[in-house]
Amino acid sequence: MGKEILKTSDVMKKRIVEYLEKGKRFDGRKPEEFRDLTIEFDVSKKAEGSARVKLGNTEVIAGVKMAVGTPYDDSPNKGNFMVTTELLPMASPRFEAGPPKIGAIELGRVIDRGLRESDFIDWEKLCIKEGEKVWTVFVDIYVLNADGNLFDAAGLAAIAALKSAKMPKYDEENEKVLYGEWTDNPVPLTEKMPIAVTGYKIGDHIVMDPTLEEEDVSSTRVTVGSSHGVISSMQKGEEGVLSAEDMKKILEMVEKNWEILKVKLEEALKKKKD
Repeated sequence: MGKEILKTSDVMKKRIVEYLEKGKRFDGRKPEEFRDLTIEFDVSKKAEGSARVKLGNTEVIAGVKMAVGTPYDDSPNKGNFMVTTELLPMASPRFEAGPPKIGAIELGRVIDRGLRESDFIDWEKLCIKEGEKVWTVFVDIYVLNADGNLFDAAGLAAIAALKSAKMPKYDEENEKVLYGEWTDNPVPLTEKMPIAVTGYKIGDHIVMDPTLEEEDVSSTRVTVGSSHGVISSMQKGEEGVLSAEDMKKILEMVEKNWEILKVKLEEALKKKKD
């Protein structure tokens, strides 16, 4: 997901580990603490729903678009779903223009799995005519600034965009989506809000929401999608090893931060409505 010459220096990596040995991080946070989070809605006038998430200096935009298509053979009465991600070159000198690289593909798949497997979207309510026509939900994610922990920032942006999305009008007689015209109906969602929280291992330590420099030092990570204590997805990245004790720490931190992030997202949604 980047060129080696652009990675954090060995001196900085050593200092990060030394600080963690003392229970410290360069920005003063505790190992389990997230950076400041801000959520802004309706950043796109063309999308059915959109949101910008800033997590420290990491910044991500997500937009929701709807289209009508045919259902999959194994789910004739359920809507379709697709997540795409783009790592814009302006977000980091590590990103290059062109076809999606492995980093963008992995990011999209992790977010897709977290949303899909949780049943956050009420798939059956997206059915127009069983076996023939259903709504397809597209979530497009764009990274504007990459300073670590894209998985959690992108996951929050996707959820926020879906929570704010409205169904477009559909002309059944002419079988045409009236883009630019919306109903008062939100995209059908459930109470299962699968906020992604990722634990990173640096040396013998587990940290949450790393900066880019901390992320470069990490040997492995696990992204957990969960809602109200129920895990719906889990994805390990990189080659490092996690012990049973590591996983216990990660799950404890995930549970704690899920509650914190949920409250912040709900506060942002309430502010939007007011």
